[in-house]
Amino acid sequence: MDVKIKKCNREDLPLLQELSIETFNDTFKEQNSPENMKAYLERAFNSKQLERELFNKSSEFFFVYLNNEVAGYLKVNTNDAQSEEMGEDSLEIERIYIKSNFQKHGLGKYLFNKAIEIAVEHNKQKIWLGVWEKNENAIAFYKKMGFVQTGTHSFYMGDEEQTDLIMTKTLL
Repeated sequence: MDVKIKKCNREDLPLLQELSIETFNDTFKEQNSPENMKAYLERAFNSKQLERELFNKSSEFFFVYLNNEVAGYLKVNTNDAQSEEMGEDSLEIERIYIKSNFQKHGLGKYLFNKAIEIAVEHNKQKIWLGVWEKNENAIAFYKKMGFVQTGTHSFYMGDEEQTDLIMTKTLL
């Protein structure tokens, strides 16, 4: 199994957009209305929005490749790019998504370890994320990785308010 992680750049924007839409849609389409999914995907993953995120100095995107095929991606945020006010000593994992046909190969753990590596490089004390309360597979994965629930926040899928669990892991 040949796994590689590569930081995304300007040339990666079309692939990042395609991958973002595909993985988010595959993960959440069954639990949400088509109208709310469409509204969210158009707002969150339009090329201008992704370009802003990609060029924010406090955000980083990485692709994970399995046998030279793009299999998923990671987005991390520090400082004011974090989606919640968590302080200067925190790094947010905003997105870890793996294409459905590449799941169950441990690729999420590779991306998680990359996030930890970045947090350590930036001298962060905590790593945190928001995960939908109904995404049981992700919650189980994060608990296994040492995260604990420390709060909740609202997440809007189109016009529907949903609850994300805020989960945090303290780094040693």
